[in-house]
Amino acid sequence: MLKLLSTSSRTLLLLTVVSGILYPLIVTGFAERLFPHQSGGSLVRSGTAVHGSELLAQKFTKNEYFWPRPSASDYSAVASGASNASATSSSLKEKVLERKKFLSEKHPGRTEIPAELLFASGSGLDPHISPTSAFFQLERVANARKLDPEQIQKLKDRIGAAVEKPNFGFIGENRINVLRLNLKLDSEFGK
Repeated sequence: MLKLLSTSSRTLLLLTVVSGILYPLIVTGFAERLFPHQSGGSLVRSGTAVHGSELLAQKFTKNEYFWPRPSASDYSAVASGASNASATSSSLKEKVLERKKFLSEKHPGRTEIPAELLFASGSGLDPHISPTSAFFQLERVANARKLDPEQIQKLKDRIGAAVEKPNFGFIGENRINVLRLNLKLDSEFGK
């Protein structure tokens, strides 16, 4: 019995060291060397200032900025997740109608609101919107920033340049990172 206990204890210690210490250190070391940007959190920086991660949505509410998709967790990474409300949920219907009314007031004359601006993403932290959603918001952003027609054309060009293609050319859809687009807005048109 004592021999079995001794063997079990040594095996536990060995596996703890190998799988709990050595393996994580090796994997982390390789990740930091091969993928330093991603292993560091995919942070978006301007000089030494960190503005956020390109992988997590941020709450932009000012009219001067493009807005991300709604979030069921109010953009909190700690409580990220979907609302789990089904298509028959009255609370989901109320939220969508509220968002539709709000967006209709902010974008008068626009009847087709992109669905992604009405419904939260699965994680509640999706940092991207479609080009359609960006162009939907263009007039509001341009008016809030008091852009002239030449600047509006420049903004349209910036939206087009901000489009990220599907991964590997076929996984996903064209998308725009909202944080990067808004930072570009500030750098070109001021805050």
